[in-house]
Amino acid sequence: MTTGSQSPLTPKSRPNWYQRLFAHMLASESKTSKQYYDAHKRALLGDLHGDVLEIGPGTGPNLGYYPRDVRWIGIEPNPAMFPHLQQEAQRLGMNVQLREGKSERLEADDNSVDAVVSTLVLCSVPDPQRTLQEIRRVLKVGGRFVFIEHVAAPHDSRSYRIQRLVKPLWKPFSDGCNPDRDTGATIEGAGFSRVHIDPFRLDIPIVAPHIAGYAIK
Repeated sequence: MTTGSQSPLTPKSRPNWYQRLFAHMLASESKTSKQYYDAHKRALLGDLHGDVLEIGPGTGPNLGYYPRDVRWIGIEPNPAMFPHLQQEAQRLGMNVQLREGKSERLEADDNSVDAVVSTLVLCSVPDPQRTLQEIRRVLKVGGRFVFIEHVAAPHDSRSYRIQRLVKPLWKPFSDGCNPDRDTGATIEGAGFSRVHIDPFRLDIPIVAPHIAGYAIK
């Protein structure tokens, strides 16, 4: 994998006040939200191997689910997340590589990783189609893209109308999250050879509909 000359856990830029606030909120929230996704993460992340690239790893809530022998690198746009993730990696005794960057331009060579992981990320990336192109680019043939994402409710439902209604206020207060994004359809249309999606719902407002699954290059 291409890692450049940047230190494994040193961001390139200084975080602004919003990035610091969001990182603090996410670190606090991850402890309470673990119950929602625990079973799915155990099933999807526990048997990954080799070179694993995670986009938007945030404060590191997924690290504890990986086998200890994976070679993990994260691509994270918010430098304020770095200290939280470093602390979690140290707690778990993991050696990790973390790079500041965006999912639309991943710092990795073509056909270089065995798996790419995205959990609750594709709702907020500026260009999900471009992100999925990059994921396909860096995956080895037969490599696996693993995802857990909240998605749009059925378009004829009251829930979808609410998602659309609250979006103008929801998006700026949740780091660019689009509650009405049809991420499942975007993944299915991204050109993977095989896609497996399991829909599920959480008992939470606005973003109850979720999907979990994998796509094979």
